[in-house]
Amino acid sequence: MAGSSVLESALQEILIVVKPSEDDRLTRLNVINYFKGVVQTVESLRGVHKLEFIPRARVPLLKFESNQSISCDISIDNLLCQIKSKYFLWISDIDERFRDMVLLVKEWAKAQGINDPKNGTFNSYSLTLLVIFHLQTCKPSILPPLMSIFDGNIADLIGMRSHASIETTCAVNIARFKRERYRRNQSTLSELFVSFFEKFSMIKTHSAEHVICTYTGNWERKRNQSRWMRTPSPILIEDPFEQTENAARSVGSFDLTKIDETFQETHDKLSSVLSKNSLIPILVRPEICRLLGVRAPQRDLSPLQQLLRDFYV
Repeated sequence: MAGSSVLESALQEILIVVKPSEDDRLTRLNVINYFKGVVQTVESLRGVHKLEFIPRARVPLLKFESNQSISCDISIDNLLCQIKSKYFLWISDIDERFRDMVLLVKEWAKAQGINDPKNGTFNSYSLTLLVIFHLQTCKPSILPPLMSIFDGNIADLIGMRSHASIETTCAVNIARFKRERYRRNQSTLSELFVSFFEKFSMIKTHSAEHVICTYTGNWERKRNQSRWMRTPSPILIEDPFEQTENAARSVGSFDLTKIDETFQETHDKLSSVLSKNSLIPILVRPEICRLLGVRAPQRDLSPLQQLLRDFYV
């Protein structure tokens, strides 16, 4: 295993760069206020940079890019998505390592090219659920099964119960969980990070028979639910808010093999004795490497690129 102090230091340096700052928050707030202004009329919308309407998405989206080159996905009156976002905010109050792990895992997945649902890999939502599942199943657990925070399929309750009612119930249960934990998990961030890759290093094998279920906080057998047996996806990450939905529905069979190999390769590398400068390029994109003063790894050249390079050299 990589020296824990070396990995811990590398992760903390990465977080300094990828964790949103107060300036980032203000920039996002300005983008929201800007969009509120231009959405008032069709004429105003015509002046928005790179505006695109996607009516056939599962949730119809309006995509646009702000003047600060921030890409935004806009959905209208989507209460379920609002509750999902708020839910993650609420459970981040249980333990700050949850938010740090999500930032680190998403950055790693982008660096490895497996946070791209358009090309058959994970979306950010499914990666967040993987982090939640890991923190539910470590010993002792850091997060509870989500059913103990809110029992029921939230998608079915929208309209029957108010947003405020759901928030109150969640707040009470989260407070109770924090109060009742008699053995706090003392794992460092680096220990949790390494065990995350160890747990999912055989994700393809486990997914053949099991569903990753954050609602119960367990690997659930597919054969126990007919709806899971009917789902053709190679990996099932149950959406805890819409339990009939697969949060990893974008992942294809070939891509799951790539994902599985990426988890294994990362775990193998983290299990080696590496320096900080050799660790960081595994975990972040080249632009983050540059911000950290670390040389980004050279990409493998295609045969044609190799031929042209050799010719001109």
